[in-house]
Amino acid sequence: MQAVEIRKNRFIGAGHPAYIIAEIGINHNGSLDLAKQLISEAAKAGCDAVKFQKRTPELCVPKDQWEKQRDTPWGRMSYIDYKRRTEFGQAEYTAIDDYCRALGIDWFASCWDEPSVDFMEQFEPVLYKMASASLTDKPLLDRVRATGRPLMLSTGMSTLDEINQAVKWVGLDKLMIAHSTSSYPCPPAELNLRMVPVLQSMFPNTPIGYSGHETGLATTVAAVTLGASFVERHFTLDRAMWGSDHAASVEPGGMAKLVRDIRDVEEGLGDGVKRVYDSELEPRARLRRELTPNNE
Repeated sequence: MQAVEIRKNRFIGAGHPAYIIAEIGINHNGSLDLAKQLISEAAKAGCDAVKFQKRTPELCVPKDQWEKQRDTPWGRMSYIDYKRRTEFGQAEYTAIDDYCRALGIDWFASCWDEPSVDFMEQFEPVLYKMASASLTDKPLLDRVRATGRPLMLSTGMSTLDEINQAVKWVGLDKLMIAHSTSSYPCPPAELNLRMVPVLQSMFPNTPIGYSGHETGLATTVAAVTLGASFVERHFTLDRAMWGSDHAASVEPGGMAKLVRDIRDVEEGLGDGVKRVYDSELEPRARLRRELTPNNE
């Protein structure tokens, strides 16, 4: 597997620590203060990056959905107005960029339309993530590829044929692929973690990762054990908060535990070379029966 350099001295791939992403997405609920709290907690937990989602509502919301009414924390409003209310713009992302730099944590976004890619370019993100829904969106893939930045493809709700077509379309340069199942929250029976090594066998020179939407932590740790070079989990301050993604998200305490467990697993996996450690010498001398030539 070839590692992808996302910034100076930070690689994603074989021989490098798993890149752990806290997906803030839209869990900021349109509040910059809440977004900053989430960034701060992700940094405290030891995450490598936080990720947001960027949309142009007028391009991403089907017109037949615009005027449908929705109950929100700000009262009842049309769906298009709700999407506009929760979308960050220039001021918010400038503040987010400054805040992440101050805390030393990477940040980037899943862009759902071409103008959003153009908008994000001013911040020189370390990579772009394509949501599973965008895997077949060739114009959007082209726009992201034109930036020359590393690309992370998520593969939920996709067939193997669609995955192969997307990879053929974008090429393998600076590419990473995330196994995912797009149900929220995802039951363990549908996680299908063995797809991580399957994708690795299909694309042996490409870092394979995992984007999870389950409620527990153990299965994400298992993905790293199976070879995931990066993992992503939705992140929230409180799973009971209003919003569509909070219930399938990890809270700060859980994220800190997830990071700790992944780092312990990485260290515990070792290199596969059998050796007798210094710490074993004393127990070996004390516990092994001393054999003579007559009873060997």
